[in-house]
Parts: sequence; C-alpha cells; structure tokens
Amino acid sequence: MYLGRNRRPNRLRDYDYSQNGYYFVTICTKNKQEFFGQVENGEMILNDDGEIVKKCWADIADRFPDVELDEFIVMPNHIHGILIIENDDDIARVGNRRACSLPLQPSSPLPQLQKRQYQKLPVVIGSFKSTVSKNIHIQNDFYYFQW
Repeated sequence: MYLGRNRRPNRLRDYDYSQNGYYFVTICTKNKQEFFGQVENGEMILNDDGEIVKKCWADIADRFPDVELDEFIVMPNHIHGILIIENDDDIARVGNRRACSLPLQPSSPLPQLQKRQYQKLPVVIGSFKSTVSKNIHIQNDFYYFQW
C-alpha cells in the first residue's frame, strides 16, 4: 500500500475497526493549511469552515446510530475526536458503504484492504470527511480545500 514518501501506516495491521470500543481520531488538512479558524489568547475561534466541521461531526451520531460521540475539538488545521462504536453484534457488514447490509463471512476471499473499507470506523471517517469537503466547497464556492 503506497502511503507517500514519509508517511507511516497509522492503523494496526489486521485489526477490525468495527469492534466495539473508543477510537481517538486525528484528521489533518492537506499540507496543514489553516482552514478552520485561529487561536487567539489561548482560545480557538472557529470561522465558517470550522463551524461546518463542528456541525458535521455532531451529525455523525444521527447518521450512524451505533456510533456515539465523546470529546471533540477543532484546531486551525486539524481535528481531534473520540468516537465510540457500540454494535449490537460483532459481525462486520458488507454491501454499500453507507448502509451496510450483508454479513461478511470470515472465509471471504476479499483482500484485507478491501475488507477494511467496510469496517465501521473507516466508513464513518470517510463519510465525515466527504460531507465536510462538500459543504465547504458549496458554502465558499471554491475548491481548494482538501484533507
């Protein structure tokens, strides 16, 4: 898997990110550009883009009923948050990425990377990043924002 010149993998190999638990997430903007506001006198002042990020994060729990939100903060060029996954069962789901429907069998011939795309945490984060990007682009009529 290509990760760029100096980037190390940031996930545990062969770990199922659909398991119940608390997940600490950090997401940075591309090239660490400061899109979301600024720190003044030790306090983060969100701009309109930062408010979009904050709202989209709060919407995660509505879109994914088996995910709860814990602490969260928006910084000028990144976010930190804790997601709690509490599945009723421990079976990973396959199907379309946003509304998973079929159980993934342990003997499934899918390569590990393809299995990962159906795990809860990557689906939630991918959905969040996509929604934020779309809303920032619509609101500001510009297309240079990237994670």
